[in-house]
Amino acid sequence: MSVLTDIFTWWNGSTVGTRFALSRGGEFVGEDELGNRYYRLPNDPAKNAAFGTERRWVVYAGYAEASAIPPGWHGWMHHTVATPPANENYAPRDWQKPHRENKTGTAEAYRPSGSALSARKRPAATGDYQAWSPDD
Repeated sequence: MSVLTDIFTWWNGSTVGTRFALSRGGEFVGEDELGNRYYRLPNDPAKNAAFGTERRWVVYAGYAEASAIPPGWHGWMHHTVATPPANENYAPRDWQKPHRENKTGTAEAYRPSGSALSARKRPAATGDYQAWSPDD
């Protein structure tokens, strides 16, 4: 069962393709506070011809959730910074907030007032709207 899970699911950790990339020279770069592990394929033109730069990826500690990457690692993953946070004394800036789980599709999802799914009652119509009818 585990072999089939590794082949056909991408959301439960590393897949066969990820393991293949690691075997081709993938280099461990570091681990964040959530347990996600970061790798890179060094800038070798023969290996990275399709990318134009070194390939970087993450193996999530649990369920694959892209928003679970902390701000410092996000910058490194997207080639915004060259040095990974594990190789420097990185401290997040005041405006960089810690990860919060994505609540979309759950009972805790944000539902603005007026939403059909909101627990609050919709505001009454203001009278400036007249519904269209085919007889008009």
